[in-house]
Amino acid sequence: MKADAIKLDGKAAGSVELDEAIFGLEPRIDILHRVVRWQRNNAQAGTHKVKTRSEVKYSTKKIYRQKGTGGARHGARSAPIFRGGGIYKGPTPRSHGHELTKKFRKLGLRHALSAKVAAGELVIVDSIDMKDAKTSALAKQVGALGWKRCLIIDATVNENFAVAARNITTINALPVMGANVYDILRSDTLVLTKAGVEALEARLK
Repeated sequence: MKADAIKLDGKAAGSVELDEAIFGLEPRIDILHRVVRWQRNNAQAGTHKVKTRSEVKYSTKKIYRQKGTGGARHGARSAPIFRGGGIYKGPTPRSHGHELTKKFRKLGLRHALSAKVAAGELVIVDSIDMKDAKTSALAKQVGALGWKRCLIIDATVNENFAVAARNITTINALPVMGANVYDILRSDTLVLTKAGVEALEARLK
């Protein structure tokens, strides 16, 4: 399948041949859901922690005598049923991540790219190389092109472009090795360079 390419100034820059096996699939929500869930779970810190009965700061003295009070038997104020006592079976630090095969992760990336093509949200640019790292110039070009929240993927992100885009909140630039399903799906416009298309196809074949 063919896709038209443009330059950053909006002028035409020929066309690019896209691999049907990567950009022409019927997007499957179940595959995308599993990959996004894997990404977000691995990113979760898992640092939640509560104090157990042995960790709360209380005296271990028996609070009243065992018999004769007419009440329940208790050994310490740190018991979970008392206010300020330890929490019973509360959360402890742990990893929320789970395994997902490389083959399935690649499949998810193919479906994410195909979803962008199907939605008409894929733009191919000739190159994103910039001579000067000027944020104002880049912001003007992006505004003229109508890109609101865009993800730009290149084989290797040009240093001047990365510096210029750093202070523009609507632009996220990633090298091909950093391309992921979550960032692709949450962007309104996916922008690939010609070199980025070649590198993605090499990575996903």
